[in-house]
Amino acid sequence: MASDRIPATLEGGSRYLGCWLKLPSTVTAEAASLLGFDYLCVDMQHGLISPHDLVPILQATQRAMQRMIVRVPSNDPAIIGWCLDAGATAVIVPLVNSADEADAAVRACRYPPAGHRSTGPTRAAMVHGQDYVATAASFVQCIPMIETPSALESIDEILAVPGVNVIYVGPSDLSMGLGLGPGNHDGEPDFDEALARIVDACKRHGVVPGIHANATLAPRRLDQGFEMVTVADDLGAMSGALADALNGTRHP
Repeated sequence: MASDRIPATLEGGSRYLGCWLKLPSTVTAEAASLLGFDYLCVDMQHGLISPHDLVPILQATQRAMQRMIVRVPSNDPAIIGWCLDAGATAVIVPLVNSADEADAAVRACRYPPAGHRSTGPTRAAMVHGQDYVATAASFVQCIPMIETPSALESIDEILAVPGVNVIYVGPSDLSMGLGLGPGNHDGEPDFDEALARIVDACKRHGVVPGIHANATLAPRRLDQGFEMVTVADDLGAMSGALADALNGTRHP
């Protein structure tokens, strides 16, 4: 029997704290879903999660999570459509560099006439309702990544694309593109100015600004105006906890 819950969307004026899933583990995903995060994101670009793993992870988190996002590996309509058919409520699309690329990503999430998504919501109709094709546009979100100098230069055009109401910054790739090397480079004028420019543009266009971070950086990112902030990932959290347990015992 299909769920009668309408999946929650990311809306402006609120703060959303999320967890990134890199591991192909239903148990890890289920545990994360029960901790109170506002969203989980399954990373199929840089994580270790394959298409074979996605549906079991979505099933394991279904009871507790209304915002299940998938970062797809590329701006490919077939992959985007398949992840949504599997039951994801949003997709994060990497390396979107222009308004045309953002529009292509949005159209891959929308059924005709607004887009060109193929009709066949195999699992999505089971969990989101048999009227899914009619209602999907009200909650399925397309989230372009802003992570290159080209995207930064085209930020206003990207944010003006109909259907773009959330974006997600990849700070490490953005730093690489700015010539600063991987990672976060707070204190470097080019990096700080890029983040400020993105947040300011989002405010002008009424778009939710999101960013990849960690527990240390999250408070700063919230203060900078980001409203969707990833604060942890499953592999990093597990590795950190194991290291703390070992070092705390070995060197009390």
